[in-house]
Amino acid sequence: MQLTWLLGFVGFWGGFGALQRGDLVSATAWISSWVVGGVGVVSFLRHAVFHRSDAKRMNWDYGKRNDFQLEAGFANLAWGLVGLIAWAQAWAMQTQGAVILVFGIYMAQAAGLHLFDPSQRNAKRAAQLVNVVFAACLLLFGSLALLHA
Repeated sequence: MQLTWLLGFVGFWGGFGALQRGDLVSATAWISSWVVGGVGVVSFLRHAVFHRSDAKRMNWDYGKRNDFQLEAGFANLAWGLVGLIAWAQAWAMQTQGAVILVFGIYMAQAAGLHLFDPSQRNAKRAAQLVNVVFAACLLLFGSLALLHA
């Protein structure tokens, strides 16, 4: 999980730095490669390949394979690979923005689901606010790239 947050931090650091310089193309590339691509691929590994340790981290260890967790991993791999391909192939900024937006919408939905889960303790609910900020940043970068003329 720490590697996921590190990749996201690096991507947002570079993205916001480029945005501050007025370079939306570079900002979009940072987010597409590091945040969507890197986080997506590492999240696949976490959810699907190392699913038992990830299940324990989330208190989902039911002593058997959790297909929902594997499906979430496959979804992460799908947009992670598309994010990396979009960056490597230098797809148009609006196209990369659409990929970023897809990940942002997914993360916003997941963050809302976890944030408003009545079984969450207050301390864990506070930690979910990080996911809300992560999703909001993705939605921001995706929207900026899509709206750029």
